[in-house]
Amino acid sequence: MDRGTETGAASGPGAGDGAAEHATDGRIPLAVVVVDRDGLVSHWSSGARRLFGVAKEEALGRQAVDLLPVSGALPEAADVVPFGSRATYDGLGPGLESSLDGRLSYPAAGRARLGAAGPRRIDVLWWAYPLVGPGPERLLVLAADAAAMRHEDDDVSFERIAPGFALHTDFPGAEELARRLPDILPSMSVGESARVVAQVLELGYPVLEFSQNDRVPVTPDWGVPRRAERTARRERAALAASGAPVPRDLPDDEREDLEYVAVRERLEFLNEVSGRIGTSLDLSRTIQEVSRAVVPRFTDVAGTYLREQVVAGEGFPDGVPDTTTMWHRVAVEHTDEPGRWDDVVPVGEAMPFPAHTPFFQCMTTGEPVLVPRISEQMGHVIAAQFEKRDIRPLITNRSMLVVPLKARNVVLGFMILLRHPERVEFNDMDRVTGAELAARAGLVLDNARMYTFQESVAETLQDSMLPTIAPRMAGCDIATRYLPGTLLGRVGGDWFDSVKLPGSRTALVVGDVMGHGLNSAAMMGQLRTAVQTMAALDLPPAQLLRNLDDLAQRLGDGYLATCLYAVYDPIAGLLHLANAGHIPPVLVRAADGRSELLDLPTGAPIGVGGVPFEAVRVRVEPGDRLVMCTDGLVEVRGEDIGVGLATLCESAAHPAASMDQACDTIIRALNTRGGRKDDVALLMARLNGIGPEAVAEWRLAPEPAEAGRARAVVREQLHAWGLAGLADNAELLVGELVTNVVRHAHSRGIGLRLVRGDTLLCEVDDDDHTLPILLSAGPGDEFGRGLRIVSVLSREWGASRTGAGKTVWFELTLPRG
Repeated sequence: MDRGTETGAASGPGAGDGAAEHATDGRIPLAVVVVDRDGLVSHWSSGARRLFGVAKEEALGRQAVDLLPVSGALPEAADVVPFGSRATYDGLGPGLESSLDGRLSYPAAGRARLGAAGPRRIDVLWWAYPLVGPGPERLLVLAADAAAMRHEDDDVSFERIAPGFALHTDFPGAEELARRLPDILPSMSVGESARVVAQVLELGYPVLEFSQNDRVPVTPDWGVPRRAERTARRERAALAASGAPVPRDLPDDEREDLEYVAVRERLEFLNEVSGRIGTSLDLSRTIQEVSRAVVPRFTDVAGTYLREQVVAGEGFPDGVPDTTTMWHRVAVEHTDEPGRWDDVVPVGEAMPFPAHTPFFQCMTTGEPVLVPRISEQMGHVIAAQFEKRDIRPLITNRSMLVVPLKARNVVLGFMILLRHPERVEFNDMDRVTGAELAARAGLVLDNARMYTFQESVAETLQDSMLPTIAPRMAGCDIATRYLPGTLLGRVGGDWFDSVKLPGSRTALVVGDVMGHGLNSAAMMGQLRTAVQTMAALDLPPAQLLRNLDDLAQRLGDGYLATCLYAVYDPIAGLLHLANAGHIPPVLVRAADGRSELLDLPTGAPIGVGGVPFEAVRVRVEPGDRLVMCTDGLVEVRGEDIGVGLATLCESAAHPAASMDQACDTIIRALNTRGGRKDDVALLMARLNGIGPEAVAEWRLAPEPAEAGRARAVVREQLHAWGLAGLADNAELLVGELVTNVVRHAHSRGIGLRLVRGDTLLCEVDDDDHTLPILLSAGPGDEFGRGLRIVSVLSREWGASRTGAGKTVWFELTLPRG
């Protein structure tokens, strides 16, 4: 590179050391000065000492205007100018004092002549860069000896010189800047940040815009016009910023000035757009922000299309789009009269695009496509995609720019930008601006897409782990609610469950795994499955929690959870409860509407180990309600949990027309206090009971003749209940079960019970713990057909061990009406 365009600088003796030295290898010595907000010098490089002849110790803390070249009168006849009285060459820029006193908020440059010891004067080039940030530094000033650039036969254009300084100019804060850049720009690696900082230090001008594709360094405006010319230049600059071509008859320096202003306008626009988009992680809101950010300042119409996977909140789309890829129109923003675009290009429509369209070119290449004017022929081609709707009047003669919405080098969608025919056409600068705008929008949309996808995955996982509970169990009605946490991720370890038990009983469970996230959800799934398995074995509540605690310790040290386990017997009217570190349940009495927290032994959380669990029995009446929940509903940061428990009792006692309304009343009372971050599980059971009129029991001897008696009493009881239609099947199945006990159980006695509820339940129990097994019986087999008949003819059947032996049961569906 020749000396006229070289932007680097090296240390070495400068003009301040005596006679001016020429640049070596096309590089010049450079002075680096930093001025603080009080106008005092806070950094003075060795190059500044050489150029200005002032030692660092003398310069630090002095007023910068006393040390640097500033504007002022320079008599042509003067041979030596006193230090501090400097003059700028006429028309070559503002005085440096405009930057020193803060009047200029943008980079500036100029040329001044300063007096030096001896008979000669030094021609100085200077650059001033305002510094923005929390530190005390306000201005970075660079200066160089212009004479060092010249040979007698050189014709150097100083306006083409861009400043620079090397890493060894001991500029303060370089290491700190390199360390903090990855925090400011999270997508930047540490290595890349070091390279960028090196670029800034080596080239001497800031990188205002940084992306994976472009670095946009700003060279200061050399020529700031006199006041008489500024108004006209501002008008032309505004014209250039709007996309209009710069007049060809302008001088080169003014043309460059207008282009610089236009670039600065575009950067300001991009920064403004960046501040308006991505204010949330909601995909729909982000789409609207992106569309509205460009209309009407940059374009008159903006249509946004996204790939199907992005709209559906699915995973990252794979592969390059093709002619079969479906694109969903998710937003149309325009300045035309309301409703003009709605019928022709409605939001929500999905369509593919053929290979010969500019849209296909954009989505397959990932590059913007510029169409200065849409001809009638192209308008016809585009309109062919819209079937019977004629879009040609809306697009013909308009300027069009199609920009891709990309993230991680994958096209997520694209934007179609249109300008009115009377507006200036899109140009190459607009293409660059649109591409940068789309790149930022693509990242924002991808963030929203990823968040939507992760939320969808989390909710799917959570929903799959929560059971679908029947609203009616034997002798009780059940309603549940689950609220995900407000923390990021929304996945937690709270759960509820109900398990059908022998004897028309129901197990009710609420648990809370400590922590949040996928690990807690997975742990919750394991514990819930274990509870279901052990409940099916009809273990007493305290023993079940004991076994669950042992299992948690075997699974790992991090398994900690609270759990409340209750068994409701609707025939006996009893609740049998055990607690493992959980908040107590609320019992609402039907007789007087009074609610109370049940006083249970608290117990230690599951996973602690070595702590005994105790169970209590509570008598209940038909119509009483049991409310079980996790602490996320009653606990708020900064508030005593007793306040939440009191609110729970009060809201649970509120009259409600249904179980669902009762749950909603509790949620409204407790979920509107604010501060909740944990997930919530709520289970409410109305304990209806089963009256003695719906239960019939008999004791049978273990003799073959008792099978006939069992069939007879069952038929008689069903006729008495008005269920004669079930008698044939019921007496057949009862006879098979009683016969099995007589033949195989070696029992001292047999119990037979019928329970009429939502189904007809028949139970046969004995004192033998051996469970019957369903066998495959052939045509000639003497045994094995009894349970096969029970399995085929019953609605449901099962067998479980009890404390005294076992129970084998079956259910029959009641006739309608």
